[in-house]
Amino acid sequence: MHSLFSRIFLLFLLAMTLIVGSSIATTFIIVSRDNEPQEPQRRPSVAIQASEVLGRGGIGALKDWLQGIRKNLGDRELYVIGPDGRDVLGRQLPDSALRRLGSLGREPVPGNFRPSRAAPQIIDADGAVYTVLLTARRPSIFGALSLPAISLTILGIALLVSALTSWWLAEHLTAPIRRIQAGARALASENLDIRVSSGLEDRKDELAVLARDFDAMADQLRANRSATTQLLRDISHELRSPLARMRVALGLARQPPTDFTRQLDRMEREVERLDAMISQVLKLARLHGANALPERETFELGEVIEQVVRDANFEGAVKGCGVNLMGAVNATMLGSRELLRSAIENVLRNAVRYSPHGEPVEVRVARVRGGLEIVVRDRGPGVPAADLERIFEPFYRVAESRDRDSGGEGIGLAITSRVMKAHGGDAAAVNVPGGFEVRLRLPDTAIAVYSDRL
Repeated sequence: MHSLFSRIFLLFLLAMTLIVGSSIATTFIIVSRDNEPQEPQRRPSVAIQASEVLGRGGIGALKDWLQGIRKNLGDRELYVIGPDGRDVLGRQLPDSALRRLGSLGREPVPGNFRPSRAAPQIIDADGAVYTVLLTARRPSIFGALSLPAISLTILGIALLVSALTSWWLAEHLTAPIRRIQAGARALASENLDIRVSSGLEDRKDELAVLARDFDAMADQLRANRSATTQLLRDISHELRSPLARMRVALGLARQPPTDFTRQLDRMEREVERLDAMISQVLKLARLHGANALPERETFELGEVIEQVVRDANFEGAVKGCGVNLMGAVNATMLGSRELLRSAIENVLRNAVRYSPHGEPVEVRVARVRGGLEIVVRDRGPGVPAADLERIFEPFYRVAESRDRDSGGEGIGLAITSRVMKAHGGDAAAVNVPGGFEVRLRLPDTAIAVYSDRL
């Protein structure tokens, strides 16, 4: 039973059952002992005394004796019922006494005393028959519950069971809550290494799940802070290079004689590079989070892929690298046309950039289980296995000199990965015999209409 609600419900049910059951059992034992075993022994002795008093002094002496004996009967009440069915002291009879009187017979009795299982009877000198009834002053079970002996026992049982149960339940509930509270305070003080689920591995209730979710949140916060720190470090590093080149060009332009136009052209190129880098960084920032695609539209994926392939063919013509599109599809997508075009273009431009001279680049589009896959393959040298996942991180380069020479900033594949995640898919890279592949997967949820087109 893993549900905390079920545990609380069953625990309180068990506690109340134990309290009520113990109370009823104790009450039954005490009431049964007082009313059954002792009363038959006490009733004849009291009735005999009443018989003797009646025989010696008559009804007047009996009344005086009844008034005096009330203090000695404790939790009992003694009634003497006359031939008229009324108590000789004029007291109102309880229902239990009336029921017992109704079960008595009225046959004549010899002698002065006649015991009966229902009630003993005594006879006056003039032959009047009196019935002696000894009853509990509180005959109901609720009245019995208020008797001193029973109330103390029940109170003790209730306090003991409730105290033990409440202590265990409070400790069971508050221990993980206290841990989570301490963890929240640690997070607020920038301690992202705090973890609270230790020792709760065997628990499966809501509080244990909450503790594990808290740890997952702490892990994500630490990863986000590390990524943010690294991103800021990388951005500052990347900005220094064009700024340094601009500073050199500006210094050269100030030293006559110099080719002023050439230095201005160099500074213009660096400004354009800075502008492109800032645009890429802003796009990367907008793609972070749950609202990466604030607006969605329907568009034909085949048209986007064909447009990107045409542009890549134009760029690859310089190196003699043609781009071949195979297995195109007619799929209507639901998402961001511009972002998806940018994601595919980043991969395809990298493939053309690193493909050997005269070697073709292949783009395959195919239906796969659960969605659609776009595979871009080049004949380049590939990537070390340890770097296959890291190439989708911002500003990560396998070979910095090669990327800088080719104009790459290390942001394109990071944007591609986040665009695919924003559409519910993913991006992966693999080394294949004779080349390198980047696989972009889109789920069925992002595809509005699909049909194969050879």
